[in-house]
Amino acid sequence: MPPDQEHQIRCNLDRLLEERNLSLVELSQQVGVSVANLSVLKNNRARAVRFSTLTALCHVLACSPGDLFTYNDQGAS
Repeated sequence: MPPDQEHQIRCNLDRLLEERNLSLVELSQQVGVSVANLSVLKNNRARAVRFSTLTALCHVLACSPGDLFTYNDQGAS
């Protein structure tokens, strides 16, 4: 993927937080990832996610990676 092309993976962290009545600060404390890094992920600005972070998020949120991320192929060539 060219660096100037926007990725088509979307993070559903905001929905999962709302469903679980968790704040970003609470999640940060439970997962051990900074609020700033979680915010980047939540706002779909992340370019990569460590498997250790993904594992911790899934554990704390009681979800699977497919619940956390979705693929949107609209506009794909």
